[in-house]
Amino acid sequence: MTGIYDDPWAYELACSFRNVPAEVDVLLSWCAEHSGTPAGTALELAAGPAEHARELARRGIRATALDLNPAMCAYAAEQAKLAGLEVEVVQADMTAFDLGRRFGLVITMLDSTSHLMTLDAFTAHLDRAAAHLADGGLYVVEMSHPKDRLTDEPSVGTAWTVDRDGVHATVRWGEPSDRLDPVTQIADDHVTMTIAEGDRAPRVIRDVVPYRFWTATELTAAIRLSGTLEVVAQYGDFGEVGLADPEAWRMITVLRRAEPS
Repeated sequence: MTGIYDDPWAYELACSFRNVPAEVDVLLSWCAEHSGTPAGTALELAAGPAEHARELARRGIRATALDLNPAMCAYAAEQAKLAGLEVEVVQADMTAFDLGRRFGLVITMLDSTSHLMTLDAFTAHLDRAAAHLADGGLYVVEMSHPKDRLTDEPSVGTAWTVDRDGVHATVRWGEPSDRLDPVTQIADDHVTMTIAEGDRAPRVIRDVVPYRFWTATELTAAIRLSGTLEVVAQYGDFGEVGLADPEAWRMITVLRRAEPS
């Protein structure tokens, strides 16, 4: 049985509630605001279907997408080719990669840092991201907001529906019984996706996805332990909402290479 990450088309469909072009608008505006120079090159880490890398390429930016899953890499390359876009796709671990060049913008979207299960893995990831930043470049990492795991009023629901191109899907990403281990801060999130298309029998994907929850203070600790990056700004969404604002629903951190001490 294959899981949700082994079916890139279904995964992209599940995440299609996201407005990727609008998010890329914001990413590029942050580049202009915080780096002072346009991002001519971009690297998306743990890219999955590489939707953000593809949108960046559509804007004329030289984009590279990196992911560990071979099915995701093949799908990302195929979709870029079908769209007439030049996106380099690299299969590699986001904690141990060396592309031999630097980028004006590096991004990790959709809480992909939840796949970093230990503090050592997180700091190694930050080290690699920093090593691939050009002078003045930015690393933008999007994580879930801590209140989604630490309060009884999460900002993001675990169940939703999507409709696209005649396909209807219901998604449940997490069940009430999926408990966060208080020692490891890892939860095994049960994922169920039901896909209905025309007169075909519905297709059901079931998976269990280990999810490592990171608090804001742990993020700060990882950045300090790495010592390669410094925080430029933090946001609670793809806009100007602050991290502590009641309307915040994401934890997005903008970083740049740290100045040598």
